[in-house]
Amino acid sequence: MADLESIVQPLRKLLEAKSGVRDNTLTRSRELIRLCANSIRATHRTEFETARGLLAQARELGGQMQADIADHPDLYYTGYTQDALKEYAEACITLAVVTDAPIPDAQALGVEPAAYLNGLAEAMGEMRRHALDLIRQDQVDRAEAVLAIMDEAYWQLVTVDFPDAITGHLRRNTDMVRGVLERTRADLTTSQEQLRLRQAISRFEATLHADSD
Repeated sequence: MADLESIVQPLRKLLEAKSGVRDNTLTRSRELIRLCANSIRATHRTEFETARGLLAQARELGGQMQADIADHPDLYYTGYTQDALKEYAEACITLAVVTDAPIPDAQALGVEPAAYLNGLAEAMGEMRRHALDLIRQDQVDRAEAVLAIMDEAYWQLVTVDFPDAITGHLRRNTDMVRGVLERTRADLTTSQEQLRLRQAISRFEATLHADSD
C-alpha cells in the first residue's frame, strides 16, 4: 500500500508556506496602491516633495514584495501583484509629466511591460485632470504641451496590438485614453476660443477708452 502521507505532507507544507507568502503579498500590494494613490493626490496639489517621498516608500515596498515572491513566479504574475506595480508606474509617470521631468521607462521602474503600459495609459487620465487645472489657471500653452504628451502616448499605445492575456487588457485602457484625449482636446479648443474672445473684447474696450480720451 502506498504511503500517501509521506507524499502529501511535504506538499502541504509547501502550500502552507506559499499561502503565507501570498497573504503578505496581498497586504503589501494594497499598501503599495495606497501609497501611489496618495502620491498622485499630492502631485495634483503641487506637493511634489511629498509625492516623491511617497513614491520612495512605494519603491522600497515594491522591492520587498518582489524579493519575497522571487521563488513564486505564479504569485508575481497574479492580478493583484501586477495591478500594484501598474499603479506605481502610473504614479511615477504622473509626477514626471506634471513636473516636466523625463518620463521613466519600465526598466527604471522595475516593472513588467504590461504593467508599465497600462500604468502609462491610466496616467493619461490623470493628465486630463492636470490639463483642466492648467486651463482654469489660464496656462493654455502648458495645457497644450500636456495634450501633446497624451496624444503621443495614445499613438504609441495603439501600436501594442497583442492578445489581452499578454497585455493585461491594454486595449481597453487604450480606448479609455482615446476618450479622455478627445474630451481634453475639445475642452482646450473651447478654452482657446474663449481666451481669444476675451482678448478681442479687451482690445475693443481699450480702443473705446482711447477714443473717449
